[in-house]
Order: sequence, then structure tokens, then C-alpha cells
Amino acid sequence: MDFKAKMLRDDALKGKTILVTGGGSGLGKSMSRYFLEIGAQVIITSRNLDKLKNTASELEKETQGICIPLQCDVRHYEQVEAMLAEAHQKVKSIDVLLNNAAGNFISPTERLSSNAFDTIIDIVLKGSKNCTLALGKYWIKNKEENKTVLNIVTTYASTGSAYVVPSATAKAGVLAMTRSLAVEWAKYGIRFNAIAPGPFPTKGAWDRLLPGELKDKFDLAKKVPLKRVGDHQELANLAAYLVSDFAHYLNGEVITIDGGEWLKGAGQFNLLEQIPTEMWDMLEEMIKAKKSK
Repeated sequence: MDFKAKMLRDDALKGKTILVTGGGSGLGKSMSRYFLEIGAQVIITSRNLDKLKNTASELEKETQGICIPLQCDVRHYEQVEAMLAEAHQKVKSIDVLLNNAAGNFISPTERLSSNAFDTIIDIVLKGSKNCTLALGKYWIKNKEENKTVLNIVTTYASTGSAYVVPSATAKAGVLAMTRSLAVEWAKYGIRFNAIAPGPFPTKGAWDRLLPGELKDKFDLAKKVPLKRVGDHQELANLAAYLVSDFAHYLNGEVITIDGGEWLKGAGQFNLLEQIPTEMWDMLEEMIKAKKSK
């Protein structure tokens, strides 16, 4: 099966302008590329303007679309407002906000400084809040309808996870915001949904999460029932559908795309898959013997 195949028709996002935070690299870049390929105009933003410009130039050459790089540190509300003001000078309107900017690292929580914890909270939760609030207020004030916010969360936003507690805390907040505003702002014509991705390798993020030899010692594909990690196009396909008009009746949902990874971890007896076949034969005989007594 070709997991890199594109799902939607070429004009599925024609006429839409999509703002992607953290769009200069990784999953943000991959999603932006597909949005451009199927007709959208894309604004990418992050702190590193040089990286943004290089990415925008690359994506425009690949897709013949329009990709606008705008510098912004989403942790600061005034920078978000300034970025949106600049964006509205370049485009007629913004139809979709994709809150993708994130940060994460692994560490025992007791080893974290308060500032390290705050860094993740500020990027993920505060950054998503800043962009959502600033753009949402603009849409509501100007009575712009048929708008969409798509938030990238994680599977452990619902379950929590050891050793990534700042990220789990922040993503849980984004998840709550998604569901809350899906109800509150629906009357303004604004939809909210979220994606909870499993393992989708990216160079920068995975190097931070699994530095050095850890990548070899912890093969995340082995945790996935499908025995593989995700391809970026698979995530881009889902994101494109959720921000398209085809998904207009989807509101307040969180869609997990992880090959079954979190369900495998949640099942109380899932570790029994490690039992070899011959041992199962022996266990069955033991069970039968007990029943016959």
C-alpha cells in the first residue's frame, strides 16, 4: 500500500488561506506542502525567519502555490497580534488556524527547573491560546464565518504520560480548549477539532526526545500494533480533510492517528502478546486441567 498517496482532489482547499504555526519544519512543513498542493494559500510562522523564508521558497517551487513566511513567537500575545495584522495586509482573510507549534523533551520531572517546565507550557498551551484568542476575536468582530481551528495534541493529552509531564499538561489544556470552544464559538461559525498523532518521525523533534543512542534502544514502531511509524502524508491527509468543507459537520472531535499505539498501552493485558505460542499451549492445558477437577 502506498502510504504517501494523496487523499483529496486537487481543488479541495481552493480559496482557503491557512495559517500554520511551527510551519517552517517537521510536520508543520509537511502539512503546509499538502495544503498548497490542493489549492490553499498558506501562511507559515515561527521564531526563525530565515528558516521560514527557505521553507516558503522551497514549497512554492514544489507546489506552484503561495506560501507567506511571517516571523512570530507565539508565546507573546502582542507578537501574535502584530503577525496577524501583517498577514491581513497580504491576504483578504484567514480561513483556518492550525496550532502546530510545540516543544518537548524527556526528563524525570524532579530534574526539571521551573523555567524548563514553563518553556513547554508557554509554547504549547499559551501559544495555542494566544493564536486562537487573537484570530478568534478578529473573526467574531468582523463577523467572518465558516472558519476552522485545528489543534495538534497528543494521545497522552487524555491519559497523561511520565517523563514528558510539561507536554502532557500543556496538551491536555489544548484539548480542553478545543472541546470547550467547539461549543461556545459554534454560534459564530467557527469549528474546532484536534488531531492526536502517534509516532511520526521528524528530524528535530525526535533528536530532542530520543538523543544519542536512545533511538536505537527504543524503537517506537515496536509499540505500534501495525508495527510501523506514520508517514507524514497520512497526517497531512487527515489534517486537510478536517480543515476542508467536507468536514463541516465535524466539530469538537479529537481524532487519533497512531496505528493503535495508545490502545495497546491502555489495555491491562496487552503485554501478554510477549508470551510465545508454546507457552500459550502450556497455559491452555493448565486451564483445561483445572476445569476438569
